[in-house]
Amino acid sequence: MNDETEVVVAGRDRAADGVVRLTLRRPDGGPLPAWAPGAHVDLLLDGGGLIRQYSLCGSPEDRTAWRIAVLREPAGRGGSAYVHDQLPVGARLRVRGPRGNFPFRAAERYLFIAGGIGITPLLPMVAAADRAGARWRLLYGGRTRASMAFLDELAGYGDAVSVRPQDETGLLDLDAFLSEPDDRTLVYCCGPEPLLAAVEERCRTGWAPGALQVERFHPRETGTTVDAAFEVVLARSGRTLTVPAGGSVLETVRSAGVEVLYSCTEGTCGTCETDVLEGEPDHRDSVLTEEERAGGETMMICVSRSRGPRLVLDL
Repeated sequence: MNDETEVVVAGRDRAADGVVRLTLRRPDGGPLPAWAPGAHVDLLLDGGGLIRQYSLCGSPEDRTAWRIAVLREPAGRGGSAYVHDQLPVGARLRVRGPRGNFPFRAAERYLFIAGGIGITPLLPMVAAADRAGARWRLLYGGRTRASMAFLDELAGYGDAVSVRPQDETGLLDLDAFLSEPDDRTLVYCCGPEPLLAAVEERCRTGWAPGALQVERFHPRETGTTVDAAFEVVLARSGRTLTVPAGGSVLETVRSAGVEVLYSCTEGTCGTCETDVLEGEPDHRDSVLTEEERAGGETMMICVSRSRGPRLVLDL
């Protein structure tokens, strides 16, 4: 869903050191678009000049409010600073979505792994797993206990939640947590890149393909460096454009006057996902699964390119 919704900041409080929690509602009090665990929304900040993605961490059953939590990132690109400094209670803004690129699937058993602000998309998943009567455990790490958001909510789940601040217990014991792979278990992980890479490495052996689902807040390293020029055919108009070695498909089609939705421009949000009708994409995003990349049916045109001289896209 890519329609925009106007919302007002109806509530604001501190969720942890450096983390602000916002409650968003429609100005008229009407229902907000539906969403499912794992969904995020795009906040159009500074009049739309900044677009940033944040996971919904409230209850999907509550259509009157969306809840997000935002970590201030001093080395970020300005989005988190804007949320922290310029969105008081009563502020109005436009929101695009929700969008579900981190879908929560049914399973008998779940292992959840969160690092820092990566707890946000997992909160609704934990609640859904608990309501469904599934067996689940959550391993939650952070720099310090004071920096870890939502500990009060998670305390209600008892021993199913393992809180592991690094300054108290060291790095997360992933080997022990992931020591019992089985076909009935799904693993969901969100957090900083070192954590995601470590979990991915451990799930390559013993775990079934597709058992691990991750969400990245920042682009992953793809190891791809060759950027040869190629042609892209816009199937709806029949136009053929040349994507230069130093440019992107998104930049090229927009320069040609083609309106397409986009947001992060880093391959992490999924907004610009486009159907591929012919050709083989060179995937450089952080959204698609390995199976989806192998299928080659869609691509994120903000970062992905072509493995051959020509792509035909549904644009």
